[in-house]
This record gives sequence, C-alpha cells and structure tokens, in this order.
Amino acid sequence: MKIVIIGGTGLIGSKTVERLRKQGHEVIAASPNTGVNTITGEGLADALAGTQVVVDLANSPSFEDKAVLEFFETSGRNLIAAEKAAGVKHHIALSVVGTERLQESGYFRGKLAQEKLIKSSGIPYTIVHSTQFMEFLGGIAQSGTTGDTVHLSPAYVQPIASDDVADAMADVALAAPVNGTIEIAGPERSRLNELVARYLKATGDSRKVESDPEARYFGARLDDRSLVSDANPRLGHITFEQWFASAGRK
Repeated sequence: MKIVIIGGTGLIGSKTVERLRKQGHEVIAASPNTGVNTITGEGLADALAGTQVVVDLANSPSFEDKAVLEFFETSGRNLIAAEKAAGVKHHIALSVVGTERLQESGYFRGKLAQEKLIKSSGIPYTIVHSTQFMEFLGGIAQSGTTGDTVHLSPAYVQPIASDDVADAMADVALAAPVNGTIEIAGPERSRLNELVARYLKATGDSRKVESDPEARYFGARLDDRSLVSDANPRLGHITFEQWFASAGRK
C-alpha cells in the first residue's frame, strides 16, 4: 500500500515512516525539505498519485494566533483538494486531546478549524486526539517561565511518549477509517506542575516551579479535565521514568 506522511521528517513523522516501511509499505515522507509543501501546493499532486492513505502530521511553524489558523486552514484545504484528485481512501490527522475545550487558545482554534475541514471533506477519515508528548515538557516549562520561576497550572496531564504515538499512528494507517475521533494517552496521570518539576530536577535545571491555577497553557486556562482523556483512550506503555531513562536526557 502507498502511504504519504505529511510532516514525515518530524518527530512523530519519522518514527511513523520507519514503522510502516518495516511492514513492507511504500511510504513517502512528505515535507517542504523533500519538495512537498501543503501551503503552496508544491509537489502535492505528484506525491499523492496512486496513494491510498494520507497521514497528516504537519504542524504550524508559528504559534501566533492568526498564523496558526491560516496554516491549518490553508494546508487543510490544499491537502483535501489534492486527495480528492488522487482518489485517496483514508485521511488521518493527528490532533490534541481537549482541542474543543481549549478554544481560548489560538493554537487550538486552529486545530479545531483543521478538524472541521476534515469532517466536511467527504473523504473517509480518522482523527487521532493525543495527549501532550513527553518530549514537549521542556517547551511547556519554557512557556511558563518568568525569571527563575515556572508558573504552571496544577491541572492533570497524561503525557505520552513519541514512540507510543508513532505506534498508534502506524496502526491507524493500516486500519479502516472510523469517520470519527479516537484518543491516545500515556499510562500515567500527573499534575502538570509536579511533572514539570520532576523533569527539571532530573535534567539538573534549577528553576523553581510554582503551582498557579490561573496560569495559562498556551493562552487557555485549565481545569482537571482539559488535557486528559476520559473517552476510553488507547494507552501507551512508556512511563515517564522509562522515557527519561532512554530519551529524556537528550
């Protein structure tokens, strides 16, 4: 089967490509640096010729509200048009658990716009909602940093390792479309401020983490339901300790 991975050279994309190729599929790792650009449309028609499945893992290079919305809407429209022309049978997109609950954030407004385009496209689809990646803990810490203090919400998180995400995306690529949303999450639920404090301590970072219920998460206020899945998610198996021992120090 021919499968195109949009964003195929990124963190999740490269791992998903590797898994599907090992199973004998023809996999195209599509990204601007391989000549496929969903914003300009460059290379899309050629990449999608004869393709049965498209997995969209592309992410906006900017988190600025207007730029994020324009990225997901433009990329989504161009990709859907190219898929229709190529006769693609299954469109898969990676999104975020809680997207519909986090609409104070421009980033999540962009993701919701992307999901709406997919649902109205007429192409059979599966949307995968994932909890936050463990690999983003450093970025989350940075987003809440003022001076030597990190202000973070004590809301629950259930982070997932990128290897578990790639396993799930590869499985979904080989399954039938569900024409709906499935969710994936890590094996453990923790308080965001406490988990980031553990991460910083383990990396030798001296910043102090303060619990602040009013602290915003990329523009959105959190509660205990915001970032976790109660929709019977597929659970990853890699714990924070296992992830940090193998990858978190890098």
